[in-house]
Amino acid sequence: MASERTQQAVREHIDEKREDLVAFLSELVSAKSLPGKEQPAQRLMIERFESLGLDVDTWEPDAESLRSHPAFFETTPYQEHGYEDRHNVAATKEGGGDGPSITFSGHVDVVPPDPLSDWEHEPWDAHEEDGRLYGRGTFDMKGGIAAFVIAFEALQELGIELAGDVTLQTTLEEEAGGIGGVLSALERGYRPDAAVIPEPSAVPTVGVASAGVMYFRVRVPGRAAHTAHKFLGVDAVGQAFKLYRALEALHERRNELIEDYQPAINQYAEAEGSTTNLSLTDIYVPGSWTSTVPGEAIMEFRIGWPPSANQSREDVKKEVEETIHDVAEADEWLAQNPPEIEWFGWSTDPHEVDFDSEFFQLVCEEVEMVTGESVSYRGGLGGNDERFYNRYYNIPCPSVGPRGGNGHSSDEYVEIDSLVETAHIHAMLMLDWCGTVSD
Repeated sequence: MASERTQQAVREHIDEKREDLVAFLSELVSAKSLPGKEQPAQRLMIERFESLGLDVDTWEPDAESLRSHPAFFETTPYQEHGYEDRHNVAATKEGGGDGPSITFSGHVDVVPPDPLSDWEHEPWDAHEEDGRLYGRGTFDMKGGIAAFVIAFEALQELGIELAGDVTLQTTLEEEAGGIGGVLSALERGYRPDAAVIPEPSAVPTVGVASAGVMYFRVRVPGRAAHTAHKFLGVDAVGQAFKLYRALEALHERRNELIEDYQPAINQYAEAEGSTTNLSLTDIYVPGSWTSTVPGEAIMEFRIGWPPSANQSREDVKKEVEETIHDVAEADEWLAQNPPEIEWFGWSTDPHEVDFDSEFFQLVCEEVEMVTGESVSYRGGLGGNDERFYNRYYNIPCPSVGPRGGNGHSSDEYVEIDSLVETAHIHAMLMLDWCGTVSD
């Protein structure tokens, strides 16, 4: 590990760069980068990386080359926009020795801020108040990106030469599954000895897992008729509710049978008894008219499950499809007019970090050293980019990022003190994992 003197010098330098950290994050916030339209932020990242004298690589993902990968699915932004003119960015500083390599990887895409009327602070114009920086992406997760950039800059400005390679990477469409982002980067050859995703884990809490996640759509047939002649029609919405009730019962059974996942409860105490989930997210009637009995109803669902479920995507699909089939088979109308099930969008297996790996142990040590608090674990309720490294490439990769709140909601914010702490941790990991040429 680096000497105490070197560590202290780096941390003091990062503290001096606090205003630069806030200013850079503010720039990133103003670079609107919605899924499918990430390039304003990527142009800013390229400019910053080039100013550091890094070897910058940009590329468009190639869906066809990724299609055979077990993690592949077509994301919604890919279906809507393709990958043309959507670039990932990786900037590498080669080490001066034979130390292990590390990648810090963050996604630049952010979710839409609608409805804007709910925001007290302008979402695309970062606002500092009471130790917080408000704006879309401050928390999820441009704050983490700004932290690792400032951490690396501090080492550069102090003239510290690392023995191992460092790659700073910004990617696409994590909010939609990350296929064109981190998976594309790994397949391009960016496969370090260890990686960090600076999702907002709320240090000293560290992200250690993600959920399996799938979306599915159920088309339920009815028979359209004038509402004055309802006796001639079959209400598709009423038929859909039969399936909805059965799927709600499945949600309850799954939570009775699947062991609670403790990192999920660490994240949200309210998750106890509900760390696997099955939720209706939308229901609509195509071409609905007030005077028409609905002739078709469409329901969309999300199902998620933690590593403790020990289930594959095929296992979960079978369970859902059998539930719908059983209801339809027992119903006079649906038995003759069966619902159609379509799996679309997110389709991922869960993952868990290797808790015994040398790198994960180092992460915990650095987090405790910087924050002065004990590490706790979180994760397993949602999907994230960690899974690509851990599940498919055996590369240890936790999430290490700042505290904040209101992600995916109005008045999203990051705590600036925590953002600075995160930059400290990232810098210590660069120092102590990669090693230095001389200290």
